[in-house]
Amino acid sequence: MDWDHLRVFLAVARSGQMLAAATRLGLNHATVARRLDALETSLGCRLFDRRPAGSVLTQAGERLLPAAERIETEMLAVLDATRETETSISGTVRIGAPDGLGNYFLAAELGRFAADHPDLVIELVPLPRSFSLSKREADLAICLDPPTEGRLMISRLGDYSLHVYVARAYLERCGAPAAVADLAAHTIVTGVEDYAYASSLDYVGTLERHAGRMFRCAGVVGQMEAVKAGVGIGILHDFAVRDAGDLVRVLPDVVFRRSYHLLAHPDTHALRRITACRDFLARRFREERARFLPD
Repeated sequence: MDWDHLRVFLAVARSGQMLAAATRLGLNHATVARRLDALETSLGCRLFDRRPAGSVLTQAGERLLPAAERIETEMLAVLDATRETETSISGTVRIGAPDGLGNYFLAAELGRFAADHPDLVIELVPLPRSFSLSKREADLAICLDPPTEGRLMISRLGDYSLHVYVARAYLERCGAPAAVADLAAHTIVTGVEDYAYASSLDYVGTLERHAGRMFRCAGVVGQMEAVKAGVGIGILHDFAVRDAGDLVRVLPDVVFRRSYHLLAHPDTHALRRITACRDFLARRFREERARFLPD
């Protein structure tokens, strides 16, 4: 069985579309279709129902999928083993993370790590509501609520805290609330509930119940920029605020503590490049504990 054909099969199975698979593999659509045809001919069965909206696995395709993934794991291990004698770490590692952590911590940290390993390509991607390591949508993922099902390796990276902040310009214009009840006279900057992908993001309701006016931003970066611009008062990550400029903490008794968890797939976690990234992340979270929990 041709490994190139199996690679195409896996890409189509994971994306559900031949065009998306072609883009991911760096091939053209015709090559993907041709290799898929060749694989189906060699097996004597159809692996996909090809529809205008996409490609759906047939029963034969469903049976082939786990076997193809095992072969992929073995191929990755073989390629990794051939590089063990090399002094440099090479390949690509895709890391999914919440946008706040990604923008205010990981981008700089992983950028420096990549600079130390010029043959390594780091892809930092925002964590959506659903994220599949088994489909190789990422090699590592950092999440707030670790999954309770599935074959995943889960380790706790560390805790972080959030407090209520406001721009100094807003304080000069509107004054500071002395208690949560005083928020009725203020604008509160929060997230958009429909875009909250983790139950750990439930803290925004604490301020919303007392707010006089609301301004909602789906992303952490948007909320940070709105608070910095003096739009209103918001709950922000302490580790992000450290370098955010002229922000002032108010309502000091309102504090939240959450945890980050690192997810890896058991079939690929031992690959050298992934192990190196996991070790680096674990070390940097330990070293920066005071930044994530400043109090």
